[in-house]
Amino acid sequence: MYSLRELLAHDVSMNTRDFGRTGLRISELVFGGGAVGGLLINADENTKHRAFDKALAAGINWIDTAPSYGQGRSEAAIGALTSGMAEPPHISTKFTIDTSDLSDVGAQIETSISASLARLGRRSVTLLQLHNPIGRLTGGRMLGADEILKPGGVLDALEALAVRGWFAHYGITALGDTDAILRVIASGRVASAQVYFNLLNPSAGLKLPGSWPAYDFHPVLEACATHRVAAMNIRVLSAGVIATDERTGRERPLTPGDTVESEASKAHRMFAVLGTRYGTRAQTAIRFALTEPRLACVVVGLAEICHLDDAIAAAQMGPLPEEAMARIRDVYGA
Repeated sequence: MYSLRELLAHDVSMNTRDFGRTGLRISELVFGGGAVGGLLINADENTKHRAFDKALAAGINWIDTAPSYGQGRSEAAIGALTSGMAEPPHISTKFTIDTSDLSDVGAQIETSISASLARLGRRSVTLLQLHNPIGRLTGGRMLGADEILKPGGVLDALEALAVRGWFAHYGITALGDTDAILRVIASGRVASAQVYFNLLNPSAGLKLPGSWPAYDFHPVLEACATHRVAAMNIRVLSAGVIATDERTGRERPLTPGDTVESEASKAHRMFAVLGTRYGTRAQTAIRFALTEPRLACVVVGLAEICHLDDAIAAAQMGPLPEEAMARIRDVYGA
């Protein structure tokens, strides 16, 4: 663990943003506890503590996780790191619906959040989010929008469970079919949406030309803004492909039509123009996301402490200047 002197030495100012209509102000960077970065799953205990302390000292006040991250190891690590804290950071976790049996989705959610809270060592979390992608129809991991919105569906179950105090707010993961995602956001019943947005595919917020190959999430960010849904930026580094050409084997593109190779190709095209004039590749990507005002925060996955240093430095540098954005738009249209 860092000493008080070390914590103070690393202290920097972190901007905050409104978290939708919840009344919360949260740090524009969120500590991602996912499996792609994997720091909370794979690192030794000293590294976990050092990264966590550095994040808090930098002003990061939110940590995001899920039961599936390391089969519960991410949640358990967060539980150990926050144990005994008088004012722990906000925590968001998730649940996944087994679509093969939709007879009692409320029971599925209750079982999942109960297990999550036990691993986290907490009585409640700030946010609970549906982890299934959303589609027009249900099948496999895909959960149809009707199953979410119908009477007795997922949102009704969440509303009923919310009175127990296990979570303050609930939301969705905005992956899957864009029209179906927009239906759920437009219901006005969710507080948050985890939105896919990065330098290689910002389509949730920017209409891309047809010459740039990317799955189309437009206009998810505008819908979030209209309905005051907090948009949490996920995959800002495209599973690390944007940040580096080194591979861990954990890279898993989330969008249809994308592969590690296709993402790497787009990254090379982008940075052939941008170079390092705006920071490292990771810093440039994070600064790009911070340029989008409709995002409530940017969830940054970490494999090493130096990745956290990169993210904090990017936040200190701030959003990209307009001349950088002009270069980026030129690459999309080339």
